[in-house]
Amino acid sequence: QIFVLQLFKTLHRTRQQVFKNDARALEAARIKINEEFKSNKSETSPKKIEELIKIGSDVELLLRTSVIQGIHTDHNTLKLVPRKDLLIENVPYCDAPTQKQ
Repeated sequence: QIFVLQLFKTLHRTRQQVFKNDARALEAARIKINEEFKSNKSETSPKKIEELIKIGSDVELLLRTSVIQGIHTDHNTLKLVPRKDLLIENVPYCDAPTQKQ
């Protein structure tokens, strides 16, 4: 039960970081997270609970590492607003490698 509550809180914290300053996305994500947990609150099968926790953890990881905010600046222009941690985690290649200490 503690893992479920921990996952619930983690998903909401991630939602607040990923959709920062976007009231519509924040609200939609809040509703979706709450609905998913509410619809499965009476689940008693340990196997099913474990599966649901895995799905929730995967969703949190996907949101944290793959979602980039976009802001409409014109009718045909979108400005991307990547978070700093997102850029660091997804660097596939570095022209100037740093020395490990």
